[in-house]
Amino acid sequence: MKKYSIENEFLKITVKETGAELCSILNKENHKEYIWQADPEIWDSHGPNLFPVIGVLKDGKYRFEGEEYKIPKHGFIRHNENIRLKERTELQLVFELLYSEETLQMYPFKFDFRIAFTLNKKSIEVNHHVINLDEKPIYFSLGGHPAFNIQHFEKEKIEDYALVFDKKMDLETYVLNEEGLVSSKTKSVLNNENKIQLTENIFNKDAFIFKNIKSKKVDLISRKNGKILSVTYKDFKNLGIWAKPGAPYVCIEPWLGIADIEGTDQNLKNKEGIIKLEPENEFDADYSINIV
Repeated sequence: MKKYSIENEFLKITVKETGAELCSILNKENHKEYIWQADPEIWDSHGPNLFPVIGVLKDGKYRFEGEEYKIPKHGFIRHNENIRLKERTELQLVFELLYSEETLQMYPFKFDFRIAFTLNKKSIEVNHHVINLDEKPIYFSLGGHPAFNIQHFEKEKIEDYALVFDKKMDLETYVLNEEGLVSSKTKSVLNNENKIQLTENIFNKDAFIFKNIKSKKVDLISRKNGKILSVTYKDFKNLGIWAKPGAPYVCIEPWLGIADIEGTDQNLKNKEGIIKLEPENEFDADYSINIV
């Protein structure tokens, strides 16, 4: 499995060519690793890239122009072995997946998907770039799923960590049903507050899903040792927060799109949060990770 690394005086990052998956952020000053190392006994990913869908589709399928298509949860960038390194400079890695006969069987659109990882001092800027190569509009969602280590210091517990947003909000999560579809039920998470306290059981009923979140920055904070990192996601309307219950990591997931809702008609054009991109047009969305 090919991996590519770039570094500056502060950080060294590594990306797997398969899935263009960010698999390491190493702080050269304190020698700490910030990305979850994909323990297969717990969760065997580091930070999947989500395209052209987020989450699950109802019955694993959708319809477009009268035809039915099946696509995996979170799309086909994740674990994709056809992604290739397109460009490399001292401080940037750019990966690309072009449409193929294989993708056309799942997703009837001609596209060019690129994702770039750029080092800027102690930040990693993640840019998603989609080009419509088709003669018709294309429809897609996209997002990130990076998993960050917690318990960075000796004798720390999950309960020593919290997620702190840059503003106080009333925040509700949308409850997922047994099939992973978004229900109409919501649960209050914050009431004019800005801190989500992590616990071993906080994700027992799956991810937190925040639609149209007003905050565009969240910090991972250690109660004993202060701020660890932050994620800024100004280009993204939605945010997912998740981990396997009790696992020593937390995923901070900027999303443009969402899993299917329970009442979906399965028509891709009508899918909640779907992006429509006209022929010959291009689309960009960025988020960044800042290490303290």
